[in-house]
Amino acid sequence: MYILVINGGSSSLKYQLFDMDTRKVLAKGLCERIGKGGRMRHNAVGRNKLEFDIDIPDHTFAVRLVVKKLTDPQYGVLKDMSQIGAVGHRVLHGGQWFSESVVIDDDVIAAIERCIPLGPLHNPANLMGIRACATVMPGVPQVAVFDTAFHQSMPKSSYIYAIPYKYYEKYAIRRYGFHGTSHRYVSGRLAEIMGVKPEDFNCIVCHLGNGSSLCAVRGGKCFDTSMGLTPLDGVEMGTRSGALDPAVVSTLCARLGKDASYVVDQILNKESGLLGVSGISSDFRDVNAAADEGNERAILARDILVHTIRHYIGAYAAEMGRVDAIAFTAGIGENNAALRENVTDTLGFMGVKIDKVKNLNPDREEELEITAPGATVRTFIIATNEELMIALDTERLIKA
Repeated sequence: MYILVINGGSSSLKYQLFDMDTRKVLAKGLCERIGKGGRMRHNAVGRNKLEFDIDIPDHTFAVRLVVKKLTDPQYGVLKDMSQIGAVGHRVLHGGQWFSESVVIDDDVIAAIERCIPLGPLHNPANLMGIRACATVMPGVPQVAVFDTAFHQSMPKSSYIYAIPYKYYEKYAIRRYGFHGTSHRYVSGRLAEIMGVKPEDFNCIVCHLGNGSSLCAVRGGKCFDTSMGLTPLDGVEMGTRSGALDPAVVSTLCARLGKDASYVVDQILNKESGLLGVSGISSDFRDVNAAADEGNERAILARDILVHTIRHYIGAYAAEMGRVDAIAFTAGIGENNAALRENVTDTLGFMGVKIDKVKNLNPDREEELEITAPGATVRTFIIATNEELMIALDTERLIKA
């Protein structure tokens, strides 16, 4: 079976085509600047890469373009569109309605629409991708895989905020968490690599990228996670502040003469984090390089990131009572050896110790244990693969 995985953004559409017999990616690409001009990148196995400008007025046109390139005699890998057995979609927010992936029907679409107030930037874009595929590929089954679904197993004490309970009941204001597909994939791979049943071990997954979150996984299920009602909560990120005193918002409103929406959406979401502290960049590679050269604000931004990651690891260890493994994943987690060393350097009290030579990972292995002898908590680098997780869920549900 061939499965097309779609990740629709407000002005972009990423895609990967999987051969589920081999679990290999046959082609992948990106349509960007949709409605604002347009550009496409397409890369199929054994074919020349394509990158060209083209007017892409909407997501339906983008999906038609994707199918056209996938079936192109020169650049494609399929004979015709009928070979696509199903489409799997990454959907940001499933609210409290979805604790697992589902086949998309009218009721599912209506529920995704109800979640738009919780995911105002992403859910409408995800729906555009779903509706575009339904138009271009009528009759092809589609599956929604929710970023929030994995976290629905949290106990109430982890997801209820200590505000008047009526606001949870009336407006569903609570912790939801994100990156759930990544956390599920990595924790599942950890169990496989360690040769244990998911229900028999506890781990902490550190998904560290431009957007970052940590997840405590107990017995194969999410027990707690650092992102909250929105992806703004938790550790310091590229442009997001992470957790802070809520009174910061009202204080900035008063000082700047701005409303709360401006402070939250503009300042805390887009101008804070690594960018806001360093004044250099939202890209950790740039901040890290500047810190190594002695830039004091870059050093501070890096130190804050390390501090907040350690903060959550320590809290989750205390909550679960036992940690068997820690995994680092995503762009920063997988690729920055110094950050992994700095984060784990003070965790010896809980049995964490890494092999500093293995941690350098010169061969860029996608899955590597970096545990030092004598450690009681095992530490790993695990490359995340959200697209494969989406494809596997889609295959399972369609076959069922």
